[in-house]
Amino acid sequence: MPKKKSKAEKDLEKSYPVKQFVDKLRRLADCLEQGKKFNIQIAGERIGVPLDAVVNIEHEREKGLEEIEFQLKWKVE
Repeated sequence: MPKKKSKAEKDLEKSYPVKQFVDKLRRLADCLEQGKKFNIQIAGERIGVPLDAVVNIEHEREKGLEEIEFQLKWKVE
């Protein structure tokens, strides 16, 4: 049986106006509360976040910059 091709590693990042960012966060919160899969498109790529994704918040400080990341992590089979 042929091996399944893995997706290329990449790091997508896109900035959004505040209203669009809030809309995406609200959709995420609704999906989490309702136990539904979250689907999002980032920089033209569609991504489905499974129900068993780990949710965390990360804070980074480096060279005069600070960053907060709301993260969803999961393993890909």
